[in-house]
Amino acid sequence: MNNVKIEKLWKQILKEIGENPDREGLKETPKRIANMYEEIFRGYNKEQLPNVTVFNNGADGLVYDQMIIDTGDFYSQCEHHLVPFFGQYYFAYIPSPNGKVLGISKIARVVNYFSAKLQIQERLVTDVVEYLWKKLSVGGIEPIGMAIIMKGEHLCKTMRGVKKKGQMITSIMKGEFRKNDVKNEFLSLVGNLK
Repeated sequence: MNNVKIEKLWKQILKEIGENPDREGLKETPKRIANMYEEIFRGYNKEQLPNVTVFNNGADGLVYDQMIIDTGDFYSQCEHHLVPFFGQYYFAYIPSPNGKVLGISKIARVVNYFSAKLQIQERLVTDVVEYLWKKLSVGGIEPIGMAIIMKGEHLCKTMRGVKKKGQMITSIMKGEFRKNDVKNEFLSLVGNLK
């Protein structure tokens, strides 16, 4: 990322919207924006892609083949208007008894990484599930199933355009989560987490 160029461009943008980029309150704004971009767009830096730790299921004497759910928050930037969208995610997977299990903190790290670029929520859920599915699919053994639901408020809808508050909900279901009984169990558990 070229911070010097970003600073110069933001100084010009401030002029174009009618501001004086040399006034006291704005003197350092282009520099602050460039520094912020390094953080909120770290998803373009392949070196920041999380190393996902997986463990052999049963290595510690416990073989687990039931649903595991992780929840958390996410923050991203709309690729259409460059304003934030943010909300909650509900991730679940069922490990294969002969396969791998995830280090639980890695789920949040993966969500954070793929959120840290210009995104649409539909791609974000897909990126997360496809990446984690691949990491758990070792030696030809795939997880039994995986799913994510994201509920996000999009400021491109809330603060501009129609100016209506609301949530967009997206999901991806793979493997057994495409079957109604497993999907319904997941949705019921997520409903109880609210």
